[in-house]
Amino acid sequence: MTGEPNTRLSDLFGMAGWSKGELARMVNRKAAAMGHSQLATDTSRVRRWIDMGESPRDPVPEVLAALFTERLGRVVTIEDLGFGRRGRTGKRRVAGKDEHPDDVPWAPERTAAVLTEFTGMDLMLNRRGLVSAGVALAAGPTLTSALNDWLHSDPTPAADAPRTDTPLHADPAGFDRYDTAPIGSAEVTALENAVDIFRKWDAQRGGGLQRKAVVGQLNEVGGLLAYRHPADLQQRLWGVAANLAVLAGWMSHDVGLEPTAQKYFVIAAHAAREGGDRPRAGEALSRAARQMVHLGRPDEALDLMKLAHSGAGEEALPRTRAMLHTIDAWAYASMGRGQAMRRSLGEAEELFVSDRNDEEAPSWMQMFDEADLYGMQALAFRTLADHEPSAAALAQQHAKKALGMRNDGRQRSKLFDFISLASACFIAGDPEQGNTYARRAMVSMGETSSHRTWDRLQQMYELTAPYTDDPAIRDLREELALVMPRQAKKEKGAEA
Repeated sequence: MTGEPNTRLSDLFGMAGWSKGELARMVNRKAAAMGHSQLATDTSRVRRWIDMGESPRDPVPEVLAALFTERLGRVVTIEDLGFGRRGRTGKRRVAGKDEHPDDVPWAPERTAAVLTEFTGMDLMLNRRGLVSAGVALAAGPTLTSALNDWLHSDPTPAADAPRTDTPLHADPAGFDRYDTAPIGSAEVTALENAVDIFRKWDAQRGGGLQRKAVVGQLNEVGGLLAYRHPADLQQRLWGVAANLAVLAGWMSHDVGLEPTAQKYFVIAAHAAREGGDRPRAGEALSRAARQMVHLGRPDEALDLMKLAHSGAGEEALPRTRAMLHTIDAWAYASMGRGQAMRRSLGEAEELFVSDRNDEEAPSWMQMFDEADLYGMQALAFRTLADHEPSAAALAQQHAKKALGMRNDGRQRSKLFDFISLASACFIAGDPEQGNTYARRAMVSMGETSSHRTWDRLQQMYELTAPYTDDPAIRDLREELALVMPRQAKKEKGAEA
């Protein structure tokens, strides 16, 4: 007991709208349903948790996390409640006070447990896509400060951590929670192939339809990681976990679950580092940076990108480094820093061309091809055009090149290219061409389930305002105004 209020628990308790007595009764009922019938929580104990910073004994933190997850419609972990975990290394956490958000970084031996808990909570939600108003993203500088030293050091388990050199050993937490068992090379290969399938689904249709499937698969992989396999298999499993976590994060971002997406990106960075793949860890953090740019926080994105560049290390292939520079460029463009944007795009082009394919790119980089390079250039110049209208012409050129190279399996990328192209045409004063490409975007958007699409379409819609005297543009605006609310309403109806 700290004697000070647990502000995290207090804030969540306020959002949930329960009385202390109600929470005590629900804890007892939920615990009984989870197999802990001996629990007898009362109002005074709840008061001590909230007002005095008392940390309840197991299994109460897990029960509380489940209750708040169901109530608030988004994942709530034990760390979110302001409680520490037994067996942690380092200084004991003080309830309600944080050195780093969500205990980032966590001890190496905790990664699989954090992964399985978070995915389990995510799967428990009875509503998809609902994020409570009180949920906030961790700021870019906060994450980079927390992760910087950690990312540049080797994973070092605590002295009292479970031994990892005994094959087929399972952590105690793995029992009673998972039906998984140790697996062999063929099963790991099957999991790696499944990741490729999920990745193609995401690229073709967006994150809305397959997100739960990816989260479920990631949860199962977390169960497998509770066992200690031979070193080569363990490393490959960590790679599968990192790839699935990035996909879960990207799909969550795609449907507007922003805090959940950020958590998955951080989990992915941890998993990649556990597997010794620093370039993958850097790429995972770059996803969090792209998320920040999309949300209008480019300065924080640049903080994350500095860590992504340094964390990826010298092992990163030229193509990987090229991709990282395109994200830098988009962030600079959002800030109106045209010179810095052009410099970053120039570096990206040089690195991309220098990649002679002497070494096969990892599976997670194979989606970044020449079409993607042009697509990111189009997005950067189109974004800069909000500050420098003359950049719209270059945005059109790059978008057309990207579209000419897209294959049929990249439907969402095509859609974004059409939106970038149409928007650039409106900025450049060419409403006729803008109308043509906007309508092609509208034809394609029904084939994807991406909330980011609606954000970009809204921006494009606003760019049509100067051309309302044109009957064709008036028709376009009316169709957009009708279609977008209907789609949003349909999405909300599916979530309820």
